Amino acid sequence: MCFLSRYSSEDDPSNLDEMPLMMSEEGFENDESDYQTLPRARVNQRQSGLGWFLLGGWRVLCGSCCDCLAHICRRKKELKARTVWLGCPEKCEEKYPKNAIKNQKYNIFTFVPGVLYQQFKFFLNLYFLVVACSQFVPSLKIGYLYTYWAPLGFVLTVTMVREAVDEVRRYQRDKEMNSQLYSKLTVRGKIQVKSSDIQVGDLIIVEKNQRIPADMIFLRTSEKNGACFIRTDQLDGETDWKLKVAVGCTQRLPALGDLFSISAYVYAQRPQLDIHSFEGNFTREDTDPQIHESLSIENTLWASTVVASGTVIGVVIYTGKETRSVLNTSFAKNKVGLLDLELNRLTKALFLAQVVLSVVMVALQGFVGPWFRNLFRFVVLFSYIIPISLRVNLDMGKSAYGWMIMKDENIPGTVVRTSTIPEELGRLVYLLTDKTGTLTQNEMIFKRLHLGTVSYGTDTMDEIQSHIIQSYAQVTSQPSGGSTSGATPSRKTQTSAPKVRKSVSSRIHEAVKAIALCHNVTPVYESHGGVNGETESAEADQDFSDDNRTYQASSPDEEESTGDITFYMKGADVAMASIVQYNDWLEEECGNMAREGLRTLVVAKKSLSEEQYQDFENRYNQAKLSIHDRGLKVAAVVESLEREMELLCLTGVEDQLQADVRPTLELLRNAGIKIWMLTGDKLETATCIAKSSHLVSRNQHIHVFKPVSNRGEAHLELNAFRRKHDCALVISGDSLEVCLRYYEHEFVELACQCPAVVCCRCSPTQKAQIVRLLQQHTANRTCAIGDGGNDVSMIQAADCGIGIEGKEGKQASLAADFSITQFKHIGRLLMVHGRNSYKRSAALGQFVMHRGMIISTMQAVFSSIFYFASVPLYQGFLMVGYATIYTMFPVFSLVLDQDVKPEMALLYPELYKDLTKGRSLSFKTFLIWVLISVYQGGILMYGALVLFESEFVHVVAISFTALILTELLMVALTIRTWHWLMVVAEFFSLGCYLASLAFLNEYFDLSFITTWPFLWKVSAITLVSCLPLYIIKYLKRKFSPPSYSKLSS
Repeated sequence: MCFLSRYSSEDDPSNLDEMPLMMSEEGFENDESDYQTLPRARVNQRQSGLGWFLLGGWRVLCGSCCDCLAHICRRKKELKARTVWLGCPEKCEEKYPKNAIKNQKYNIFTFVPGVLYQQFKFFLNLYFLVVACSQFVPSLKIGYLYTYWAPLGFVLTVTMVREAVDEVRRYQRDKEMNSQLYSKLTVRGKIQVKSSDIQVGDLIIVEKNQRIPADMIFLRTSEKNGACFIRTDQLDGETDWKLKVAVGCTQRLPALGDLFSISAYVYAQRPQLDIHSFEGNFTREDTDPQIHESLSIENTLWASTVVASGTVIGVVIYTGKETRSVLNTSFAKNKVGLLDLELNRLTKALFLAQVVLSVVMVALQGFVGPWFRNLFRFVVLFSYIIPISLRVNLDMGKSAYGWMIMKDENIPGTVVRTSTIPEELGRLVYLLTDKTGTLTQNEMIFKRLHLGTVSYGTDTMDEIQSHIIQSYAQVTSQPSGGSTSGATPSRKTQTSAPKVRKSVSSRIHEAVKAIALCHNVTPVYESHGGVNGETESAEADQDFSDDNRTYQASSPDEEESTGDITFYMKGADVAMASIVQYNDWLEEECGNMAREGLRTLVVAKKSLSEEQYQDFENRYNQAKLSIHDRGLKVAAVVESLEREMELLCLTGVEDQLQADVRPTLELLRNAGIKIWMLTGDKLETATCIAKSSHLVSRNQHIHVFKPVSNRGEAHLELNAFRRKHDCALVISGDSLEVCLRYYEHEFVELACQCPAVVCCRCSPTQKAQIVRLLQQHTANRTCAIGDGGNDVSMIQAADCGIGIEGKEGKQASLAADFSITQFKHIGRLLMVHGRNSYKRSAALGQFVMHRGMIISTMQAVFSSIFYFASVPLYQGFLMVGYATIYTMFPVFSLVLDQDVKPEMALLYPELYKDLTKGRSLSFKTFLIWVLISVYQGGILMYGALVLFESEFVHVVAISFTALILTELLMVALTIRTWHWLMVVAEFFSLGCYLASLAFLNEYFDLSFITTWPFLWKVSAITLVSCLPLYIIKYLKRKFSPPSYSKLSS
């Protein structure tokens, strides 16, 4: 009980026993550190001994040995900080990687082994390889080699050609990027170099609209202000331009060539992943005293970004693999659909059945002679139970579904990026969605300005306008302040005593000026055709993300006329509440605005004296030069200013909902999909959007999970939540983390019972963590949908990721499996395409298996009648033709089948609930197909043996023709909605078979095929094999119709 006593000292346990959570004693007694040690200890006890070794321990040992060897072979070079001399690559102490982009998976030596490994790591393909190789052993040879090698060779060839085409395209793209020419500055002037030949220390000139080839420090620009803009959408997915500032020392040099006349170096930190931070120093040695400048993220030019204004000169600090863009390139996991896993399980069951059947055959022989060889011959004979065409048909089917989704006119702009999982769209139970830009448009409309005593809304914005005009009119009427902005109000605030209330006009002026200054404004120069002059338009790009306090926006601002120094700042209410002076209205008004669904920002200012400013600047510059913990030191200095600031105003902006969000969410809810909204927004805004978007239905109660910080609070709050029934849950990221640390299983169990869950203040990693939790605890399929770079980890973690191309760029849409242009398209994507893909693949997979099982049943009957001889029934081309040209097209035409019209699927989303139960492909449906195959195979074989008269060759002709006809009729029986291509496929296949009879004289007796006895025998056998199934289907439709057929009738 020592754990409990330790726990009691932290939290008062007296309340914990009121309503204990449903969990084991030991789980409650052990605190978080023991959570990890307990299960591991048990596993260690279990994992020992010979039993463990035989049951898979050998695989673990081999795997760990291989991993160890691979680690030794591929041991990464440790990344280190570096000193880079300007224009002197030869002075570099270490050898740095080549600046070449390489996206290829293979090289000329590893291509064939690599592709073969990827194919044969699947049970199905490895099985066929073993069977095909066994045909080289004379005693095991059955029939012709090509009957086994032709299908396998076809599959491998298709795969290799596809991989080779992809690889060549990658190579060409890489070559194009690596051979781009850049101007390199040398002592002798400019020379042209290829991108791949650039080295650390080179001085590179990059023109406007040119891609930056390597990570560089920005030294000079052609722009007079010493700054330029770059586009980073290829790096972080954000579409707004970023301002970069040149190093002051090099920008001030009179001419470009002077970069070689100075002795200077850059100290850069070791390469790392974070694209939003950088620490380094610039030092010029040939002056007395030496010049030191601190370098931060605003002095960097990362590779893969594009120069948007002016010409820039930079010194290269990282190349190739060490650049930020390459370090951040993550290879997403290969997603495997649930249907593929289910089919894989069924193929293993079939393999087991095949081995059992072979053992039975050998046993009935009495284990005489070389029985082991006979056993293997039987395994090869029955190898058609597992059809090689299964993988090919399914892959082709998936490509067809992807093509149909992209061609659907009702959801224009939809892109399928992962063609292997379209069936997943029909099996989803949880949909995890982002808020901003996904449910909302990410277009901010200014709605409210609150000054504490007076509030202005959209209908009173003209009053603000008149106040501003009035205050500027006062300024211009005074000759002293002709060119300054806001001199009078500023002077007024300085001279007036603190007790005197400022006029509303001057307060509005102060507030609007602060909002205008606390802005990131990107000037965009566009030259219009036919106009000589260039027009300047300004794209105001205000960052409304709550945690973002932009310090470049809150830099001290000096008034020219008065010499006043003012420090402006804006930020989220949570962060600003502790910074501004005491007031009685901020918290209340923030709550009011949040309840209206507005996003709030607090604006404040502080007047500084000259001494205060100088003191701040000195400490700030010193902190910026430090090499260790620079971020913390700079933050500490800035924080010293962020005290007792004067609250100016509170702004509220509205982010409007996307088109048709409400009906779409209602449709998904009726389809049985549970929707979780994961957002970085604050609780009130998230709750308001959840209500306005109908994520939470009107009559539903919302349970707001109180903030918890320790185990005791989490326990009590979970108990309070347990008592609520059928209510939506709203929880913050911090509380969620505490609950998951102590009561993961209990929390997920309770949350999964909620019709809707809203998680606010969620970080990107938390979003991904929630997805993984649902996958582990519920074993249901999850779908994540988002539009920004912060949603990428969630999209990649989900079973099915959907990206929306939005205002935040294309990063989410490029990382997703499916990309859509609007949230409302998800309804049709799931209800129509998800349903069709799953139903069609399930039917196609089972039919291909039936095609293999029926011929294996015939082989078993044939062998058992002819004294258990391991002799093939059909030889050579008959087997190849059966799996390809005779039945391939009708079977594949099942990808055009549909049980419900699209309009019906959207009108009755409740139909989707059936799909999540996985009834279209289960052991039950599989057993039904097995019984059908056994019945038909038995009838076809026994019928042919009973009805044939003189020669054995007639048995082959009768049974094979009846088999082909049976397969074509079975396709017709399986189809629910006919398409003209299906009819064409049926008649084309029949025509091919009849035409090929003329050439198959080595298998058939042509004189017998053209007689009446042949025709009536084939017809009789086919009728007996198929008619009962048609009757059963009719009776089933009559007395126990499926739900969709009731609707369509």
